[in-house]
Amino acid sequence: MDLVISLLPFAMFIAAFVALLRGFPVAFTLAGVGLAFALIGLALGLFDPFHLRAFPQRIYGNIMEMDKAILVAVPLFVFMGVMLEKSRIAEQLLDAMGSLFGTLRGGLGISVVIVGALLAASTGIVGATVVTMGLLSLPTMLKRGYSPSLAAGSIAAAGTLGQIIPPSIVLVLLGDQLSSAYAEAQRAQGIFSPDIVSVGDLFAGALIPGLLLVVVYVLYQVGVAILRPSASPAIPKEEMHADWSKLLHALVPPLILIIAVLGSILAGLATPTEAAGVGALGAILLAGYRNSGASENPALGKRLILVSAIALFALLLSPLAFDLRAGGTTLQQSVAYALSALSALGVLVACIRLFRSGVLDAVMRSTAQISAMVFVILIGASLFALVFRELGGDHTVRAALEAAPGGATGALIVVMVVMFLLGFFLDFIEITFVVVPIVAPVLFMMGVDPVWLGVMMALNLQTSFLTPPFGFALFYLRGVAPPEVTSAAIYRGAAPFVIIQLLMIAMVAALPWLATALPGLLYD
Repeated sequence: MDLVISLLPFAMFIAAFVALLRGFPVAFTLAGVGLAFALIGLALGLFDPFHLRAFPQRIYGNIMEMDKAILVAVPLFVFMGVMLEKSRIAEQLLDAMGSLFGTLRGGLGISVVIVGALLAASTGIVGATVVTMGLLSLPTMLKRGYSPSLAAGSIAAAGTLGQIIPPSIVLVLLGDQLSSAYAEAQRAQGIFSPDIVSVGDLFAGALIPGLLLVVVYVLYQVGVAILRPSASPAIPKEEMHADWSKLLHALVPPLILIIAVLGSILAGLATPTEAAGVGALGAILLAGYRNSGASENPALGKRLILVSAIALFALLLSPLAFDLRAGGTTLQQSVAYALSALSALGVLVACIRLFRSGVLDAVMRSTAQISAMVFVILIGASLFALVFRELGGDHTVRAALEAAPGGATGALIVVMVVMFLLGFFLDFIEITFVVVPIVAPVLFMMGVDPVWLGVMMALNLQTSFLTPPFGFALFYLRGVAPPEVTSAAIYRGAAPFVIIQLLMIAMVAALPWLATALPGLLYD
């Protein structure tokens, strides 16, 4: 009987894993397995039914708590990414970067990586980025003689940069889970005024590794161009010419949005949720500026939106000049009201243009679907984790990690290997909501730095988009790739980039300051 009791947590995890492999919906699988094992535990006298009765209030309380306000950033960042997808920003960036680098060997591959990084910092939606670049770049790269595997791998890998370069949905969800786990670990150690690890800390910590990853991707393209010139040929100069005005027109708007969103977080001017709201408004203005919506006077609408965007940017920088939290002077209040009114007017004009063109309806539907999926999985995973803990799963995991050779280092290696292997079969959301709450408190009690751990987990979760058979970036690309690009070619192309990502994890593990230096500089 004791053996059966000790094996229940493992059986629960295996049951969920098998159900997910069978294709059952993630949220309902996690909740269903949790309920089933709660009943088994109830029959064995191992589970208190009070937890199930209190579960709805617990979910409502967790989401409504002030420290959970960060979850509001999820639909805002999703809205921002989907809206920018509709504004054809990727198409313009790819066109401009292709004209700039295309005459170099490997230039198109370098262009794809740079555009992927820019889209990552401005949208963070992997599916939208991969599909857009697959539709626009893959035919061009194949036409110019690029190796199908190199072209496919470059596009898939560049699309996943949105998972590590902030602002990123992965970092937002990880920040929420790691914050709760860090507080739990400190309370277990008798620390009742715990330190806080925030999403802003993870954004700052992931910035340097994310940019380093972009650099290594570019170096890989250069290396392939040198060692295998036939795989990434240059475009003849007579067929390409750099149009600097087009380049600036494509680069400046997303760069301004990146500075407004990410810069405000890193500078401490706004919380991630506030910055996500600014990013959503900025995305509306940008998309509205580029979409006339059958307006009778498109030039006037563009001018209003441009003035509104300037007012919004000035409003974001206003805390540097005055602080309205203390009331401020009448003049300061008047300036803030005027800037807010101008921003609202431009957003209204942009929304009208987007509504007339049908873009706003599509964006709202997509945002609602993605956000609902995330939060339903969160509820299912919370029930799964609750039952898992009540059946003694957390004690089993803690004992297993503490018994790993090498202490905290050995336990960390075990966790990273398990997360990498799970990434072959599970989505990053499932791993974040199920695995992280179980293993993170144990690692924190063993002295692992939370920001360092969070960045390495984010890099690890990024590989799940590129690892077959269920790598979502591979699925997205397979859906838009021409018939001559086989699934085997896509897998071969993604393999070197998975190795690069694993090397980056090893680099951050060996040099923790890559993840901890910037947060320490900004927030300590």
